[in-house]
Amino acid sequence: MSEQTPTEPLTLAIDTSTDVVVGLAGGEAVVAEHRNADARRHVEDLMPSVITLLGGAGVARTTLDAVVVGMGPGPFTGLRVGIATARVLADTLRIPLRAVCGLDAVAADWVHGANPPDGDFLVVADARRREVYWARYDATGRRQDGPSVSAPTGLPALPLAGPGHRLCPDHRLGTGAPERLDGGALARWGGGLPEVGDEPLYLRRPDAAVPTRRKSVLAARTGHR
Repeated sequence: MSEQTPTEPLTLAIDTSTDVVVGLAGGEAVVAEHRNADARRHVEDLMPSVITLLGGAGVARTTLDAVVVGMGPGPFTGLRVGIATARVLADTLRIPLRAVCGLDAVAADWVHGANPPDGDFLVVADARRREVYWARYDATGRRQDGPSVSAPTGLPALPLAGPGHRLCPDHRLGTGAPERLDGGALARWGGGLPEVGDEPLYLRRPDAAVPTRRKSVLAARTGHR
């Protein structure tokens, strides 16, 4: 496909908090998006997904105006791949990098959709260990609380959006609420979301911990003599 001349600022979005999610928007128009649901292949799949996305849209990397990256919440292993890749792309192309909360993008997608919420709501995502990541928003999509991690039973009784809604049987999915974070939504709304800083939103310690030093068998035997 021949490369196209952009008429609106082009934003590339990357999120690897769960799936590999990439998106491209020209202004507030979604140009293309792609998802790979194999969470074990973030390293192998992310850059090929970006290349395929841009190639399919006929867009050269050098014409990008900004990169938006989801900073979580999510697990350490997944997040670091997307964040590192986004930083390298932005540095190489010398374009702005905007670091945002992925839950904020889901909230913005609902607020700007055909059936927006009429009051406060929650965006939730699977945090594993029978817990969810969550944040609370008002009807305009402004975050009021969170992001946090807790058991679903401790959540306020509000309508839900986001991929963690199935883990919350005592709550209902809001009418018109997006059920996942799409790359197009992140690219489309990311430029207007609050930045969250340089640190990923892990919200808790990684599952893999550094083992403590064990007393050697020889030392133990010597001590009993």
